[in-house]
Amino acid sequence: MAPKKRKIRVAFKKNRGKKARAGHELREAIRQDDLDQLAAGERVSGKGQLTRHRTIIATEAEPGSKQDFIPDIEVDRDRCLSGRVLYIVGAHQCRVQIADGTVYVCAVRQVLRTLSQNSRNAVVAGDRVLFEPRDGLQGMILHVEPRSGILGRGVGRSQQLLVANVDLAVIIITAVEPHFKPNLIDRFLVSCEKGGVVPIICINKCDLADPENLLPVAGLYAELGYQTVLTSAANGFGIKQLARIIRDKQTVFSGQSGVGKSTLLNAIQPRLGLRVSHVSHDSGKGRHTTRTAILKRLDQGGWVVDTPGIRQLRLWDVLPEEVEGFFIEFRPFVRYCKFADCMHKEEQHCGIKKAVEDGLISQQRYTSYQKIITDDPEDD
Repeated sequence: MAPKKRKIRVAFKKNRGKKARAGHELREAIRQDDLDQLAAGERVSGKGQLTRHRTIIATEAEPGSKQDFIPDIEVDRDRCLSGRVLYIVGAHQCRVQIADGTVYVCAVRQVLRTLSQNSRNAVVAGDRVLFEPRDGLQGMILHVEPRSGILGRGVGRSQQLLVANVDLAVIIITAVEPHFKPNLIDRFLVSCEKGGVVPIICINKCDLADPENLLPVAGLYAELGYQTVLTSAANGFGIKQLARIIRDKQTVFSGQSGVGKSTLLNAIQPRLGLRVSHVSHDSGKGRHTTRTAILKRLDQGGWVVDTPGIRQLRLWDVLPEEVEGFFIEFRPFVRYCKFADCMHKEEQHCGIKKAVEDGLISQQRYTSYQKIITDDPEDD
């Protein structure tokens, strides 16, 4: 069955609108009966927001895609090459690699940048795109293929995509510095499930801590069904296990600055040559070494994306009422809540709070839940 097409109204960003003419200029032109001398390209009225909405034909996205619709922007596929975005350079340029390994420097077509689809970035690392080659190894991206497996966060009133078209997300924390943030892990877990990505929890730098101190954290998430691995890039512990997990997969490495994302990837494949840095001894925080998400091919098969470190993760498009569904251990106890709309905060006869009191739900996880529903990302 052919994909369904429908008309939709979309909003273009403000750079699509034209500057309104000053009122006194119009009045003066009318008085002198000299309207022909006015600049033809300028709007007379101030209804700029109305003129920025357009009706376009769109195709309904395929099941599993993370887009509601795909704008039918006319593209001559015979003149285009297909490639995958490796990383973004500046505001509107990126590196795109085609099947034979050739890398093109591509700009992004204006209409793709201006279509407002609740996203700060029209193109992101991992995207599969169609682009028209230009002189040399230059190109213009004309179309972004439907996405699946995305990881993103909310920034202001829009979504910032971190990566697209991945299978796994390795969420890296450390046994020592930078400081361990349970709430950040739980936000990543929600974001992964929302985006259709399988999370892997990796506790790095385990050579710097007593293994017995790591068991409560590793055990908590392992019991919930999340795959958990302990690693040390310094002595190689757990590196082979992590390499087996990501073999032949599309994987993103994410976490705070300084947790060792790039170091782990260099340990898995030394020829990657990713830049690394150290945690500041003064603040206990990681330094931003990776500045943009970078997609790399692995010799063992598959791709990995090294992302910049983040200190907080605000969820996007997740209602407070939905959050309980992302906490696996909450599900058996929700039925014991007296009220159907129970938010598990101050309500009486709450099955979730009773389970926390009885030790059936971790207090740490319950605290994370409370912070998420109040939209209070943990920060330094």
